[in-house]
Amino acid sequence: MRLEKGQTAVVTGAASGIGLAMARRFAAEGLSVVLADVEEGALDGAARELRRDGAQVLARVVDVGERESVQALAEAAYDTFGAVHVLCNNAGVGSGAEGRMWEHEPNDWKWAFAVNVWGVFHGIQAFVPRMIAGGGPGHVVNTSSGDGGIAPLPTASVYAVTKSAVVTMTESLYAHLKAEGAPVGASVLFPGPHMLRTGLWESHRNRPQRYAKERPRKTPYRSLDQWESAMRAAGHEVEFTPVEDVAGTVVDGIRADRFWMLPQSEHSDRQIRARSQSMLDRANPSYLESFILD
Repeated sequence: MRLEKGQTAVVTGAASGIGLAMARRFAAEGLSVVLADVEEGALDGAARELRRDGAQVLARVVDVGERESVQALAEAAYDTFGAVHVLCNNAGVGSGAEGRMWEHEPNDWKWAFAVNVWGVFHGIQAFVPRMIAGGGPGHVVNTSSGDGGIAPLPTASVYAVTKSAVVTMTESLYAHLKAEGAPVGASVLFPGPHMLRTGLWESHRNRPQRYAKERPRKTPYRSLDQWESAMRAAGHEVEFTPVEDVAGTVVDGIRADRFWMLPQSEHSDRQIRARSQSMLDRANPSYLESFILD
């Protein structure tokens, strides 16, 4: 799909991190951008920045876990720009779950699924029928994670389960779009190959009361900066992938109609091979035994 002036891109989780980087890149390509985020202050700042740089911007406070909120976003996007050509279901949260899986609080699961899984489906349901009806080229990008989408991360099992679900949902979407004969593509994005400086570590700042935790969190790290400092103090090397590189992966992937938006990484390739080989061998998942679960 060609990206060109006159088209419109919708990005959820667009107030910071990967979402804002994608919005900036789409605007630089000449597209109008629709920014959706639950955090109003950061969203307003992102919209001001893009408008200052000459972009056509619509910003809306949206809770992707609520179907009506995403439906209202679609109405506003089409009322303002007339069409949507790119949809990035990017909003996501870390659940805050700790301990063994059977110790996780139900609200940790409910909140993570509401945003990371239902949020993606709500975006698909609100926008894809309109994109198909428009008759023009389009593309849907759903953000997953190597932590679950490529290989499960037992130390963050709730998050990993939701991101694995995003992969399967996108595979199904791809097949359905092909069966429909629609000129709309679908891709699953794996940001990386290294860690990213995003607000995921501080997801708790936007946690709704209806999904409130029952017990205080035990982790000593309330932010990515605290975790990074502790790791470096312990002598561990920490590498980060610039969010701008992720936005570049998305734009290149849309142009190439690439389903797997997966940066080159020997680490990821090893994970994929180990998991696949375990299945082919009907063997126990020994690749999981290296994780420290204490």
